[in-house]
Amino acid sequence: MGLSEIHPFFYHARIEQKRIFRTLTDLKDRNRFAKQRDLTNTFPFTCKKHQSLLRRKLGNSDPQLQENKITNLKIATGEIDGVIIKPGEIFSFWKLVGRTSKEKGYIEGMQLKMGEVKTGIGGGICQLANLLYWMALHTPLVVIERHHHSFDPFPDSGRTLPFGSGASVFYNYVDLRFYNPTNQSFQIKVWVTDKHLKGAIFSNEEMPYSYHIEERNHQFLQKDGKNYRQNEIWKKTYDKVTGQMVKEELLIKNFSEVKYPIPINNEEISMNN
Repeated sequence: MGLSEIHPFFYHARIEQKRIFRTLTDLKDRNRFAKQRDLTNTFPFTCKKHQSLLRRKLGNSDPQLQENKITNLKIATGEIDGVIIKPGEIFSFWKLVGRTSKEKGYIEGMQLKMGEVKTGIGGGICQLANLLYWMALHTPLVVIERHHHSFDPFPDSGRTLPFGSGASVFYNYVDLRFYNPTNQSFQIKVWVTDKHLKGAIFSNEEMPYSYHIEERNHQFLQKDGKNYRQNEIWKKTYDKVTGQMVKEELLIKNFSEVKYPIPINNEEISMNN
């Protein structure tokens, strides 16, 4: 057991150490991070649109935390909306959003950390990272940093995307980043409505390919008295002219502990003792 697990002081000190290290290592790429934003004009070609519900039943969690999350999302989307990712540039969630703080208007929301559901200032903005990651998978942008939660806290109430297709973020060293390897530019638009978090990625040129994300080999497992869930996320690339698949790749292999009773379905549960 490390010192950071023994006393809160060491835990917070370790976090600040990691944040300083990330800041220093980013200096070499400081001119490559996407910064330019255009809130007036939108690129003409749509790559991907998506939306997610702002309010879902999440176990026995306090519904007020979801209302607080909406407040936090409105602030965070305001920092990202309109950003342009030029050829060779890197999108970084935290480089745009910055540190969440009370001074910026962020309030207590739900956070998943250290294997537990907790609260913290700015909690809930992982939903924005989830949206951005899912949309980026449907473009030529290359994800160079993505983290996933080590556990699954709530059952699939209203979930529309495959399990494990989200992204965890924690300022500033647990980031979501993708790189633009193409000769075209991309623009991200994100906003909050009464019921949804919405987003879209646009490009300044027509894309020659379309993309399909597919879940495979999903199952629940029981091992050593604990419940687990696993699956694979695959990406297929199609030529828009011919309709032929030109590439297929495994993106993610998920394996996470489940914190809720797993479905009683013999086709989905595997015993692994």
